Amino acid sequence: MAPVILFPAIDLKEGRCVRLIQGDMDQATIFNDDPAAQAAAFEAQGFEWLHVVDLDGAFAGKPMNAAAVEAILKRIKIPVQLGGGIRDMKTVEGWLAKGVARVIIGTAAVRDPAFVREAARLHPGRVAVGIDAKDGLVAVEGWAQTSTLTAEELGRRFEDAGVAAIIYTDIARDGILKGLNIPMTLGLARAVKIPVIASGGLGSMADIERLTQPDCAILGGAITGRALYDGRIDPDQALALLRTARKEDA
Repeated sequence: MAPVILFPAIDLKEGRCVRLIQGDMDQATIFNDDPAAQAAAFEAQGFEWLHVVDLDGAFAGKPMNAAAVEAILKRIKIPVQLGGGIRDMKTVEGWLAKGVARVIIGTAAVRDPAFVREAARLHPGRVAVGIDAKDGLVAVEGWAQTSTLTAEELGRRFEDAGVAAIIYTDIARDGILKGLNIPMTLGLARAVKIPVIASGGLGSMADIERLTQPDCAILGGAITGRALYDGRIDPDQALALLRTARKEDA
């Protein structure tokens, strides 16, 4: 079984590290004016990956926080997965060339699945699909619009495409510390062969403990944001729990 990786999240808005509530850009809490320093702090705490989202880019449909992302890439050695405004091959290849380990394609996965398949073919292991669901349906354009697709329908589109991972976000829980939507996330993970990363709502050490249970061993990881910034999750304790569970599974 692949280990459940805990991804600390850096969401970028106007060059700063923020957290939103349910994707609402008007409900942004600034946590750090220096995203690169925040990334370095996460690396020092022992995290193995970093999850970064260009929020402005998700709405604009093109990269909007490039300087902040590039500063992060120069500052840390751990791999970075990046989403937000990645909707054409030039942007995919530009970010991969700059050192992003894995790009996340969300809106374009709904609008242009052929592009995602081609990107995954050209860059095996370096393209992930972001599936953000609202009331069971996939949302796009920075969560501003809802499609008619379910998460499972979208996930199955890429079963044989060589996609590295699916990042599944429950929008209703994002930023409100309500807890991960484990049933929906596991449902998606069982429906597809692609590793699924849980996102949205991780709020306490109880969520970390839930991730150590045997049924969650099929997950590729989970993303933590506000709870980590607020101190509701202790990084040392969380990583130790997941490491212990990984050894027991092995």
